[in-house]
Amino acid sequence: AAKAKAAAMARKRSKEETTEKPEGEMDAAKQKAAAAAKAKAAAAAKAKAAAAAKNRTAVKESEEAIVPSELSPNQSKLDQIVSAIESHLGQGALLEHYINRLSKDVPTLVANTDTYFSIAKFLRYDEQLDFSYLSELHGTDFESHMEIYVHLHSFKMNQSVALKVKLDRESPVIPSLVSLWSGANWPECEAYDLLGINFYEHPDLKRILLGDDWKGYPLRKDYQPYDVEV
Repeated sequence: AAKAKAAAMARKRSKEETTEKPEGEMDAAKQKAAAAAKAKAAAAAKAKAAAAAKNRTAVKESEEAIVPSELSPNQSKLDQIVSAIESHLGQGALLEHYINRLSKDVPTLVANTDTYFSIAKFLRYDEQLDFSYLSELHGTDFESHMEIYVHLHSFKMNQSVALKVKLDRESPVIPSLVSLWSGANWPECEAYDLLGINFYEHPDLKRILLGDDWKGYPLRKDYQPYDVEV
């Protein structure tokens, strides 16, 4: 009986210790688990909100992409410019024309290599259009072809326009626009230097960033640098 009583007392003390001693530790563990669960829930909510925002952006861009260009406030200006070009240079002067919804609705004209300079000259000197300011000219390598992009502005029309032309990648040659806009001088040299595009009748076409003995054109997609650190 004494032995049974002692065993019962021992079990009672063990139970009390199990109940009392770890209570603080158990509370801390519960708090830690609760904090972890809260952080996990917050992270999940943040990820969900980011995904929803990304989805809204994608939907918005999709909606903008399918909005008819006729709804653009610049459509009437594009129609006016295209009509003037075709009246002066013929129906086949432009390959295509459109409103670039992804670039502030700028009216965009795509010329072929034979009409590029004629269209540029008409935009520059036509009294009604008077695109007297060249704000940008650059080249791009699309691997399948090269492209020249020219951004012009008419203060008379209070309107900008983009003129583009696609070039053969193996022998990209196009007339220089320096005789129309002196501001084309430097960017044409840059396109020549970094992409190998040749602008004939340019007054001083030369490499302006790289040495004359530099091999290759760094902005071409297939350019392989001799020094991987460069």
